[in-house]
Amino acid sequence: MSSKSYTSTTRPLDALAASIVVVLCLSWGFNQVATKLAIHDIPPVTQAAVRSAVAALLISAYCQLRGIGLFKRDGTLWFGIAAGILFAVEFILIFQGLLYTTASRATLFIYLAPFFVVLGARIVLPADRFKPPQWLGLSLSFIGMVIAFGVPPPATDPRQLIGDVMMVGAALFWAATTLTIKASPLTRISAEKVMLYQLVVSAPVMAIAAILLGERITHVPSAVAIGSMAYQTVWVVSVTFVIWFALVARYSASRLSAFTFLTPLFGVAAGHLVLGDPLTPAFAAAVALVATGLVLVNRA
Repeated sequence: MSSKSYTSTTRPLDALAASIVVVLCLSWGFNQVATKLAIHDIPPVTQAAVRSAVAALLISAYCQLRGIGLFKRDGTLWFGIAAGILFAVEFILIFQGLLYTTASRATLFIYLAPFFVVLGARIVLPADRFKPPQWLGLSLSFIGMVIAFGVPPPATDPRQLIGDVMMVGAALFWAATTLTIKASPLTRISAEKVMLYQLVVSAPVMAIAAILLGERITHVPSAVAIGSMAYQTVWVVSVTFVIWFALVARYSASRLSAFTFLTPLFGVAAGHLVLGDPLTPAFAAAVALVATGLVLVNRA
């Protein structure tokens, strides 16, 4: 491994990168609200398929304007297809799992992903291993989430257990997508091309899944639903996801994944601001634990 690739595998986030990730997590927290606002007019997997297809067109147009090459042979095709399939399955599992389990249970199970990234990195990115203080930080951040959302009781309905398993599966596929990109030649190409691989592959996969699941748009979507889809498509997928994969290429995947614990907390805050959902007193303690954990995780 060259010194450059070693540095990109183990590098902690500097102040600028950490600030950018916080903005990304804030955007993804509001994305959870945007999905809920549109779900009554546009079914969930259909939302994912539409935003992938439209975002692919937008990113392609941007690459054309900037002269970013997309079709030259660079040895990344099969890795890109693999990342796209993993990306598609992750979102299908998330949206279908939400039909069977509660949102709070789903959040806790899907945010096992940072643990899966760290464990997987021991195999495919051995230089990116966590030491005991970093494991402590990761655990503190997860405990903060548990405090924010509550300890899930045992599943009382078999269908709820199916939803929980789907969310754990989504966490595994999320981690696998991150590790596939970080441990492959995909780190050598532009973040826009990495994102396009995932969108071009996932859009038809999710469209077929939406048809098989019997999803239908039965009426003209409201202005709120269209605005929510625009936010997801233009900002979240076309901009923030591209920035995320650019960071994955430059910094430690394990440390970056830990920062995603901020997303559900921002989602709770966004739900309070936009939907009027209540905030519990434990929320402040949860934020403090997550922040403390991230400081420990990102120590050099």
